[in-house]
Amino acid sequence: MQVIDPRDTRRFKHTRIGVWDVYEERRAKYYIPGSSIRETYGKIIESIPYVVQMLRDVLSIRRSWLLLSAFFVVEVLSSLVPAISIWYSGQLLRLVETAMETRTVNTTALIHVAVGHLTCQVTTRLLHYARNTIVIPMNISIKRFYAERVLHEVVRLDLPTYEDSNISRQFASALSSSGSSIAWKAIQASTSSAMTVISVVFQLSILFTILWEQQDGFLLIVLGSSRSIFQWYSTQKSMARPSVWGANTTNKDYIRMRGLKGLCDALSHRKELVAGNLGEYITEQYHELAQSIGDDAGDFFDLHKLHFMKKHLGFMSILNGVMHELPQIILILRVIQKPMTLPLALASLYLIDRTSSSLIFENFSPYQSGTLVAQLADVRALYEVKNVQNKVVDGRESFPENMQSLKSGIPVEFRNVSFRYPGAEKYALRDVSFKIGAGQLCVIVGTNGSGKSTILKLVSRIYDPTEGTILIDDRDIKTLKLADLRNAMSILFQDYTHFPLSIHENIALGNPTLANDGDKVREAARLASAEEFIDDLPGGFNTYIKRVDEGHIMDPITHGDFIDPPSTHSTGDHHVTISGLSGGQMQRLAVSRTFMRSFISGSDSSVGMMLFDEPSAALDPKAEYDLFDTLREWRGEKTLIFSTHRFGNLTRHADLILYLDESVQEEGTHDELMMKGGSYATNWNLQARPYM
Repeated sequence: MQVIDPRDTRRFKHTRIGVWDVYEERRAKYYIPGSSIRETYGKIIESIPYVVQMLRDVLSIRRSWLLLSAFFVVEVLSSLVPAISIWYSGQLLRLVETAMETRTVNTTALIHVAVGHLTCQVTTRLLHYARNTIVIPMNISIKRFYAERVLHEVVRLDLPTYEDSNISRQFASALSSSGSSIAWKAIQASTSSAMTVISVVFQLSILFTILWEQQDGFLLIVLGSSRSIFQWYSTQKSMARPSVWGANTTNKDYIRMRGLKGLCDALSHRKELVAGNLGEYITEQYHELAQSIGDDAGDFFDLHKLHFMKKHLGFMSILNGVMHELPQIILILRVIQKPMTLPLALASLYLIDRTSSSLIFENFSPYQSGTLVAQLADVRALYEVKNVQNKVVDGRESFPENMQSLKSGIPVEFRNVSFRYPGAEKYALRDVSFKIGAGQLCVIVGTNGSGKSTILKLVSRIYDPTEGTILIDDRDIKTLKLADLRNAMSILFQDYTHFPLSIHENIALGNPTLANDGDKVREAARLASAEEFIDDLPGGFNTYIKRVDEGHIMDPITHGDFIDPPSTHSTGDHHVTISGLSGGQMQRLAVSRTFMRSFISGSDSSVGMMLFDEPSAALDPKAEYDLFDTLREWRGEKTLIFSTHRFGNLTRHADLILYLDESVQEEGTHDELMMKGGSYATNWNLQARPYM
């Protein structure tokens, strides 16, 4: 990860504006075309293999050959129209020159020129329309093609890899779904660069051909183009001015003054402000601070604008003003010597000025080459995401060797396991060792942050231990295929989430192979005591808890604000969205999904281990009892591992209790630990005391 330090004076310039410390990135004072040609072309060459692969993929899309061919034809024609327009302008100059010499006007030729100019304008509009009719469907097809590919790359990432900020940045551009697709932007940028070359070459060729034959052609070219060049230079200098990277203030008086204002503005503080009779005090303090700081306490953007204006007047701005008027002055002196050349000179100067401005400003933008390089770099990033390697390395051994062995559960053993989360300084677990037999019920207890949840994440290989070894069925967990291992487990995390899908799918995705089996989904909900409240929802199992693509209607009265359309609650509606479910109801849905994987009885399940992280945290006492009663029936058929900070009936029935605080402090059954009189017994008695 690249570290950006504004205190690096080689890269950033520090300026004090009022109470603000402003850091500006040091950049070139102005842009010179070709100043970084080697670097630019180097980056383009590096991207060529990825662009070639992109073109192959794009051409594999249905109708792409036809649409791309039409797009290139339209682009070529669009690049030639300005040159044709200049040619007609040249014909008009010749008409002016002939009229001055013969005192007559060739009406037919004039009409021909006017019709030509009009035809160029109409053609430009038609080509623009044709371009849009091609670009939009082409972009839609390409976005759809790459959306599936990017989705595949994203879903394969494990949690440690997905949490990595470098990986996140690498995927950021590929995940973007707004606007044009990366591939289509690259095609457009490449085409635009090629068409720019064609357009510039043709326009300059025709312009020089037209004017070079005139008596003062060279002078007119110099005068007309010099003004555009200086205007372009000033614009690029302004655009290349260092931009504000960041601004902050350490002025204690200003910070306190803003705090006092925030106290007055926020509704949440209004009760204390009124009840404490603080108005007069705040007003007095604010006034004293404002007087002390003075105008330096102004808003940053106002102060920065004033600072910019003071620096705006300079030699180049004055020279630009002079160059704007100089062509007219020299032209007047020239016309005084030859009065008859005035109309032709003015027309020629206008043509040069208009053409040079169009050529320079539209085709020599400092961002022209930068845009192409950036788009090709995005294409490279798009294809390189498939090279991202997961940090949790997949094993090679199948698991289990015999599916029948899952019917009696899966044994687990930790040997001197230590773990520290990425970026954390403190260990979540240190030197943890224990063994859980097949089919046993193990309860892990301890205070918040003791490492209970971490054990479940290590067993399911969400993370790998920093040190030590985990054995599953007496085999190193790292040697087992991840898909096989996780298929043999059913997990409910404490920080469970609900998917932006229907309740049916939220439960069914616990076991995708039975996703279309409504009876199984309903049975899983019944086991989790969720069936009754689901049936009472407007859409039943088809109800959406939340949806990603809620519909919106543009309200023109509110100038573009969006308002939600009313929901439909008709029978069988698959798009009813509900809100306001209780925490207990949400947890029951999560438990339903967990039951769906294990499904129903040990005899028809491929799951030999169930992991629960605080499964009853939001449940009422009856729902908690029903849940644990169901799970106790599976004892002996599945290995059950629970993490909880609540002691109760579950711990009393456990085959093994681990009292955790970064490491295993106590280990044994409920009776054994109570007899020891240690931390487990102390906490048990504290929780039991209100009920005695």
